[in-house]
Amino acid sequence: MQVLQHSYRGLSLVMELNWDRILYVGMIALALVAGAWLGSF
Repeated sequence: MQVLQHSYRGLSLVMELNWDRILYVGMIALALVAGAWLGSF
């Protein structure tokens, strides 16, 4: 159980430090999907 809690805290720290990069990649993916959708018309 301690290992699980420790790894969860580590994952939480990584997410806290890199949330802006994850958001950036997500927005690029969303823009590509929206462009493909508009291009299909």
